[in-house]
Amino acid sequence: MADVRPFAAVRPRQDLADQIAALPYDVMNTEEARVMTADRPDSFLRIDRAEINFPAGQDPYAPEVYEKAAQLVREMIHDGRFVQDDAPCYYLYALTMNGRTQTGLVGCESIDEYDEGRIKKHELTRADKEEDRVRHIDALDANTGPIFLTYRENAALAAIQNEWIASHEPLYDFTAEDGIRHTVYRIGEAETIAGIRTAVGAIPALYIADGHHRTASAVRVGKMRRAQYPDYDGTEEYNYFLSVIFPADELMIMDYNRVVCDTAGLTKDELLDLLREHFNITEKEGQVRPSKKGTFGMYLAGRWYELTACPDLYEGKDEVSSLDVSILQDNVLTPVLKIGDIRTDARISFVGGIRGLGELERLAGDSGVAFSMYPTSIGELMAIADAGALMPPKSTWFEPKLRSGLFIHELEGRK
Repeated sequence: MADVRPFAAVRPRQDLADQIAALPYDVMNTEEARVMTADRPDSFLRIDRAEINFPAGQDPYAPEVYEKAAQLVREMIHDGRFVQDDAPCYYLYALTMNGRTQTGLVGCESIDEYDEGRIKKHELTRADKEEDRVRHIDALDANTGPIFLTYRENAALAAIQNEWIASHEPLYDFTAEDGIRHTVYRIGEAETIAGIRTAVGAIPALYIADGHHRTASAVRVGKMRRAQYPDYDGTEEYNYFLSVIFPADELMIMDYNRVVCDTAGLTKDELLDLLREHFNITEKEGQVRPSKKGTFGMYLAGRWYELTACPDLYEGKDEVSSLDVSILQDNVLTPVLKIGDIRTDARISFVGGIRGLGELERLAGDSGVAFSMYPTSIGELMAIADAGALMPPKSTWFEPKLRSGLFIHELEGRK
């Protein structure tokens, strides 16, 4: 059963929440982060991507970068830009995008739940990305980016959350520059906290929606602390990591598209001929956004095509092999475009659907090829995780993105 407990968050002063809250560090590169923080000196990106505090060309993984991140957090706590609640609380975090709202419970999840498989994953992690967040968490002695978890609908928890929202004023309520509204409520009442713990305890499993690297890194740091303090009793904060759990029926997964920078030496006609072995291909006048499973858009040499997979590519396949991302990888990216390890090959890039199809055209240019995808469903994600299987990398893109900096979970308390 799920074990999500309340905590005393370090969080922005109320009048600074909109200035501090920032998109996750891994949805932009260093130069994009520099631009995004040019007129926002309090942005949490200065902590999450601390290399932007240094001149261009700074190694983002150098020791001084992590030291700078820790220094900035200490300064913001010291001068009152961050405050801390006096006692453990739960928090409700509602995100509204295009008129639709998803509401999550913010708390701390046990690292043992992850180790024992009650927090289910669907992707592998990369060692270099995991190591980066281990060093970041360790330097700050805190979890700063909430792990995005989901669960199957729980009526008792929903009722408690809805009642609290209806009868209390929000702690934060602001609309970010991208139009997403962020609303946060604090729950400190003992009776309500007890009710939430009971309701959460009835949830049989949680699923990682977004944040596999952050989860694995947080668990590793917790184990490092356990080794450092062998007399731990399990109640210490480092045994838990910051998370937000959302009901699956409120979530939206967007397309997660692919761009390959070249065509592996193939001419346009040669590539099309090879693809016709497994796909029906139709040239289109405008951009192609797939409307159903088994269809793909392809941008090649300035033109858009619709690819429809032949039935034998997905009929009778298991949950993983029948995913559209698997069909593309197994029949196009690997055998035709000669992509090696899709997790590390520098010739391929992945583009979240929020950036639009125009971004695919820009990245592919005249010499590359781009593929627009039909989104993986939350049902597919959960079925694969339940089976103990793994999806190909970059199978899901969730929107809206949780902001970092709204909640900080200290692992050992103030030094």
